Order: sequence, then structure tokens, then C-alpha cells
Amino acid sequence: MATSSSSPTSAVQPLLTATQLGQLLRAARKQRGLTQAEVGARLGLSQNRVSHLEGHADELSVKQLLTWCAVVGLELSLAQRLATAPETGEAQAPGSTATTPPEW
Repeated sequence: MATSSSSPTSAVQPLLTATQLGQLLRAARKQRGLTQAEVGARLGLSQNRVSHLEGHADELSVKQLLTWCAVVGLELSLAQRLATAPETGEAQAPGSTATTPPEW
């Protein structure tokens, strides 16, 4: 999950796919008024690489993700989530074995 640190009442946004992560990073960058080149300079990456990573967030290293979050004012946090049973679509308690991770 990612939260915006720019406001004390920011909503938590669950992330289930790399595509969602890339979209969140892009939106946060734009909200801060930063260009891809500016984010790249702070990450030690080219503008082209930032553009690529916004569309392919599964290629980000953990270090890059944490730094990127800091640059665009996001805070990364992890939490257990209620899983959905594939057969029924009903929520299950954490630790249940009937779930599979999302496809990246």
C-alpha cells in the first residue's frame, strides 16, 4: 500500500499490480509538479528510464522504489489484506491458503 505524506488525511491506496504502482508513481510525480527528468536526476536515472519504469514498475528495485517514493512525497507501507476465495469471491481471513498472488 502507498500513502501520500503531503496531507495528514491522505487515503491509503491498496496496490495489487505493478501497473497500479506505475500509475501511482506517475500521478504523484505530476501532483508535485516534477518532470520525469527531475525525478530521474534525483534517482540517478535518465528521463527515458523514468518513463520506462512508470510503465514497467515491476522492473524497479526496492531501493529505487523507496527513493522514488521519497522524491514524490509518498510513504510505502505494507499490511496484511483480506484475501478473496477464488471459487466464491468471498473475503477470507489472512493466512488462508486459498489465494494466489496477483499476476505482475
